[in-house]
Amino acid sequence: MPSPLRAALVFSVLGVAACDELAVANDPVALAELRGQKSCISAVTSQTGAEKVVINTTIPVIETNRFIVDVPGAKPWTCVTDDKGVAIEIVERRNG
Repeated sequence: MPSPLRAALVFSVLGVAACDELAVANDPVALAELRGQKSCISAVTSQTGAEKVVINTTIPVIETNRFIVDVPGAKPWTCVTDDKGVAIEIVERRNG
């Protein structure tokens, strides 16, 4: 049986995630970008098994639906999403 503390933590994390999407619900471009970031983090995490994978905000990305994803202790990845924000391609970057 799960502990009440664990249940509270899970619900609070889900609540924060839902608030992110509610904040941009009326902006389809911002919503797709937020979903794209989440989808890319999930796809790279699944592929690498790494923890603390994050979207890189220091390398400029001009193309839409593309994100650079940093993996601790490894090369970054490029992630491409569809117009709905679903990751459709991830590639490990050669040049870091």
